[in-house]
This record gives sequence, C-alpha cells and structure tokens, in this order.
Amino acid sequence: MNELEKIRTELIDGDEDAILGYVEEALQEQMEPKAILEQGLLPGMNDIADKWAAGEAFIPEVLIGAKIMNAAMERLEPLMVTEEKADEPPRVIFGTVQGDLHDIGKNLCMLLLRSQGVSVLDLGVDVAPETFVEAVGTHHPEYLCMSSLLTTTMDGFEKTIEALKEAGLRDKVKVAVAGAPVTPEYAKSIGADLYTEDAVQLSRTLG
Repeated sequence: MNELEKIRTELIDGDEDAILGYVEEALQEQMEPKAILEQGLLPGMNDIADKWAAGEAFIPEVLIGAKIMNAAMERLEPLMVTEEKADEPPRVIFGTVQGDLHDIGKNLCMLLLRSQGVSVLDLGVDVAPETFVEAVGTHHPEYLCMSSLLTTTMDGFEKTIEALKEAGLRDKVKVAVAGAPVTPEYAKSIGADLYTEDAVQLSRTLG
C-alpha cells in the first residue's frame, strides 16, 4: 500500500499525525501535491461522506476528517502554485434550500472547494429564494450551489431559479443542484446548469 492509498484508507481513523506523515513521505517520493490531494485526501473524504450517508460513520468522524484535511492542505497549498492556478478561482455561493436544515453534505462540498482555492460564501441552511437572489445580486458569483436532502424541500430549487429569472439574474450565474433525492433528469427539468453526484465531482468541476 503506497502513501496515497494509506491516506485514503486511514483518513477515517482520525490520526492526524499519521496522515500528515504520509503526506510528507509522498512529497519526499516526489509525488505531485495535486496528486496527493486528488488521489489521497479527496477520495478519503468522499469515503467518509459515503460512510456517513450509510450510517457507518458519524458527525464527529466527518469533522475530524475535515480538520485533518485542512491541516494537510496547509502543507500542500503553497506547493500547488501552477499555471492552472494562474486564473482567479471561481466565486461560489452555497446554501441548503428553504425548509431543509441538513448541512453535512453542503459543508463537505465547501471544504473540498475551499481546499482547491475556490472562494465560497456560505448562506447556511433553510435559505429562502429571495436570500439566494440577494446574494447573487450583491456578490456576483460564477456559481450558485444549492443542496437538499429531502424530497419535500426540492421545490426550493425551482423557486429559486424562477426568482433569479424575475430579478433578471438567471443568465448571470450558473446554478448547480445536488443532494440525495436529486437526479440528472430532475436537474435538467428545472433548468439547472449543473448536477454533480458527490462532493469530489463538484470540487473537480468547479476547482
């Protein structure tokens, strides 16, 4: 098992010293910082998210994993100044739709986006369409990302998109939707620009 595999499989154990040690070993073996991120840390965090969704991991494990990833990124980020980073990263507004108080998936997405240099404004949970629209008009993001974990709150996506149209802002921002009940077909039917299956896919698309 190489260092990248160790990082991925052992991240859920929450041993920060061990993970940071594997990161250092990978760097000493001349592995690219981006590879350590994309093949070790990000898949490991995605594994934790999958375990949480399946009831095999709990919130403390998710938060510990996020803390370790942030610590690892403090080491890697200064080494990741490449031509790919030359352009200003996209600005993103993120929130859970009105009526939905779940935020673990949202927070994981934001963590991964921020780890790749993306500027993210968090509107929190239970966000009304008008609040999304006001934020888009004020901050002019490239992407508006919305999440929902409940089928009963999914209409918040469509209401927000309609509110953006009414405010004359729909063509000013790309709308991304995600969450357990969301499908690519649903995203297309409401006029969203982007659907991603998980946090890793979103971070790779926007990062």
